[in-house]
Amino acid sequence: MLSYRHAFHAGNHADVLKHFVLVQICRHLNRKEAPYWFIDTHAGAGRYALDSGHATKLAEFAGGIGRLWQRTDLPPALADYVALVKGLNPGGNLKHYPGSPWLAWKCLRPQDRLRLFELHSTDSKLLQDTFKAAGRQAAVSAADGLAGLKALLPPPPRRALVLIDPSYETRGDYAQVVKALQDGLRRFATGTYAVWYPQLVKSEARQLPDKLKALPAKSWLDVRLTVARPAKDGFGMFGSGMFVVNPPWTLEATLREALPTLCDLLAADDGARYEVEGFEA
Repeated sequence: MLSYRHAFHAGNHADVLKHFVLVQICRHLNRKEAPYWFIDTHAGAGRYALDSGHATKLAEFAGGIGRLWQRTDLPPALADYVALVKGLNPGGNLKHYPGSPWLAWKCLRPQDRLRLFELHSTDSKLLQDTFKAAGRQAAVSAADGLAGLKALLPPPPRRALVLIDPSYETRGDYAQVVKALQDGLRRFATGTYAVWYPQLVKSEARQLPDKLKALPAKSWLDVRLTVARPAKDGFGMFGSGMFVVNPPWTLEATLREALPTLCDLLAADDGARYEVEGFEA
């Protein structure tokens, strides 16, 4: 479906978790001089206005990045992520929020490359406009990212971070994510894959992490941030998770240091909690 627009949810608690983890993976990949690719299967518009347009309808950023914005006591890794967001807001007021490709771009070095997919016609045009300044470092495709991923793996430098975060609007999205990751591991077993997923009452959402854990990966890390108790009517997202295949060896310790603070700041009620689970063959 092409009705989903991430601008309505930009900067919310799920974005904070996703982008915090994303930045930490990029920082780790930068430790080696060898180049790598960042591949985003659902890149969105690249950046979002928070003081006008869609974001003002729900103002979800107020319960997400808004709660970290003025803090001076954040753990170093969280402060690093917030500093990147502040780079898009030079006046000091929170008016814009970067999407995943923008944050990755600011972490990448000259030798690294971005390969970005967005199928929504409006957002893909906005994405192209956002990355004009990146020149040949970025390639934007108005196409289905899960289908396009096959042609990019393995990437020429044999190093890559693949972000998979569809809208999960339909039941088929969940099955497609599992299939895409399974196929990706078959083509490029040593790549780092980061899959964002929502915490919802529906069975497809509850079952997805276990299906990802069953795939033949040598190592994975599953982190979940729950910000509220599930609604009694069963509707709405009450948290989210990031499932990372072939995670940096430093990531788990970084998460365990930062998540208590993140959980406290983003909690909507007494149901807030976090979980970190890892596996290595």
